[in-house]
Amino acid sequence: MANIALQSAQSLLLKVRYKGEHLAYGTGFVVETRIGPVLLTARHVVTGRDNDTNRILSPTGEVPDEILILHNKLDHLGAWFERSEPLLSPSGPRWREHLGLGPRADFVALPLTALNDVHLYPYRLGVADPPIKTGPSDTISVIGFPFGLQAGGSLAVWATGFVASEPEIDFEGLPIFLIDCRSRSGQSGSAVITFKNGGTVSLEGGNTALFTGPVFRFLGLYSGRINPESDLGIVWKERALIELCETL
Repeated sequence: MANIALQSAQSLLLKVRYKGEHLAYGTGFVVETRIGPVLLTARHVVTGRDNDTNRILSPTGEVPDEILILHNKLDHLGAWFERSEPLLSPSGPRWREHLGLGPRADFVALPLTALNDVHLYPYRLGVADPPIKTGPSDTISVIGFPFGLQAGGSLAVWATGFVASEPEIDFEGLPIFLIDCRSRSGQSGSAVITFKNGGTVSLEGGNTALFTGPVFRFLGLYSGRINPESDLGIVWKERALIELCETL
């Protein structure tokens, strides 16, 4: 596993269930917060409802009550096992939403409790990644599990596309930007990054830097396509994820 990109293990396959029955796949990744580790994923993954229309997504009319997370095993990089996290408590949903955006934001934080023998590889939001230039037509990767597909063990699939809107501009007044990528069901909740295999890399401000090895910049969380007929997808920006995590 020495030559495996860490980001392939940081994305986690999610199996969404109701009363033990499989409903759907999703993707998530872990970040550390003041209350401990949380799973970030798309809101519609945990609600089982379209985030715009509130329509139930399952053809059987059920909404999830549990997520199985395929975690990395402690001291065994390259081994995985499932841990269950309930989505509901007696007081209501366990996930936390963005205080300002509420249900309009298609991302949530789920506190993790079933961590025995789990090795976490969290993303460090707000930590200065190299300021790799990311503008329209620059390449990005959506790291997740299309249709639940795993790329060896439970390593994630890298779907590569392009930035499709100005990342510095909030699309339709929300902290999102668009990408052009053939992403599919199961990738909702994926980390979106720009990744370079070293060499000369363009940075913000017009500068360049020489890197002797791989380098990446975390950009946000993918939550789905703008409509089923389009390859344009939505990425919730890192700053919005940080705002959510800071309220926990």
